[in-house]
Amino acid sequence: MMNPGIDDGRGSPRLDGRGTVTGAVPLRATFRDVFAVREFRAVWLAELLSVAGDRLALVALTLLVYDRTRSPLLAAVTWAAGYLPWVIGGLFLSSLADRRPRRSVMVTCDAVRAVLVACMAIPHVPIWALVALLFAVTMFAPPFESARAAVTTDILHGERYALGTAALQTTMMTGEVAGAVGGGVAVAFLGVGPSLVIDSATFVLSGLLIGLGIRARPPAAAPETARASSLARIRDGFHLVFGNQALRILLLIGWLAAFYTIPQAVAAPYVDRLGMGPIATGLVVASTVFATMIATPLFTRFVGARLRLTLMGPLAVLTCATLVLIALRPGLVISLVIFSASAAFGVYQIAANTAFVIRVPNERRAQAFGLANMGVIVGQGAAYVAAGAAAEVVSPAVVIAVGGAIGAVVAVVLTLRWRHVSPSGGRHAAGRPTGHAATGTSVPLRGSR
Repeated sequence: MMNPGIDDGRGSPRLDGRGTVTGAVPLRATFRDVFAVREFRAVWLAELLSVAGDRLALVALTLLVYDRTRSPLLAAVTWAAGYLPWVIGGLFLSSLADRRPRRSVMVTCDAVRAVLVACMAIPHVPIWALVALLFAVTMFAPPFESARAAVTTDILHGERYALGTAALQTTMMTGEVAGAVGGGVAVAFLGVGPSLVIDSATFVLSGLLIGLGIRARPPAAAPETARASSLARIRDGFHLVFGNQALRILLLIGWLAAFYTIPQAVAAPYVDRLGMGPIATGLVVASTVFATMIATPLFTRFVGARLRLTLMGPLAVLTCATLVLIALRPGLVISLVIFSASAAFGVYQIAANTAFVIRVPNERRAQAFGLANMGVIVGQGAAYVAAGAAAEVVSPAVVIAVGGAIGAVVAVVLTLRWRHVSPSGGRHAAGRPTGHAATGTSVPLRGSR
């Protein structure tokens, strides 16, 4: 029995959440097919605006705080305020997108963020209030992202979903880069206030795109689920994700990002050991993102769904193991090649993401995505702090290599366990084969933020 609303990967008719036959999706699809879907175009553009707006606000506000206080500590606290809310939002707010119409959740999140960012632009707002506002703005990102991820599965099916996920992940990375660069440029030429006004406008536009471009759908969760207490929903969410072996393994495979993104955390001291400056640091950080940006759509478009699932484990191992080469202390050029190769192998996240989606019931999908994203953020934060502390004692190259080695060992264990749990490419969360999920012909966790 296959999941409602998911095509069987062979072009056969599929059922929507009400048991209605909705047509067929071809086995092979192209990005043109994906972007031909009007609702997906709205989601894609809204995602770009939303992510870019998040990053623009974070950069602009961090620069403002440092300019007012000249305190690196307060600037760091401001930067952290853009990440910590993912824990709160992931735990308490992500399930809103299951209990409420997902389009309404996304529009509401954008409207609230637009107002909060506009409040930041008011002159002479105290520093503590600015940080609090940024904290609140970021706290509405997890429910937005969870709703966006869940509604994508309503819009796209089969191979189109895999390609759409690749496009959205690439867009997310592009939005973060564009937002960071745009934030710096906007602050330099316009000032912080106008930059924040622009940021507020991005959320308004995102909300309009979602409201006008996506059709209304009823809540995915049953009424009795919606009435459950927050703690009960959190408990049930953890039980869903961690109580099933297949979901647990897929989640942990996605969380390997904490190990292979360590080079971002120690880029500055690593480059300093090479005797180079800020430009080289920027190149190192860019190499850990750009290669994934390029490889993700290519991997999804030209590698079949069954092969993607087969390659998931080996690529996860290679993503981390490649970083062990940094122990040889190469120069900058070879280092960039190693970091880029590691990042390119990270395309395995597409297979992990799709396999995860197939196994999560639609009425719990947004909450599951929220917990997955929260784990990535928390794991990366812990890994970055540990890497920074270790780099005070040993060289950054050793820190990167050891982190990669630990990640590779964990990846090997998870790969072996995955093959034991799902030798033929997939199994339903309840233990029943799920059509294409059982044969590996259908297609995933979000990567790093």
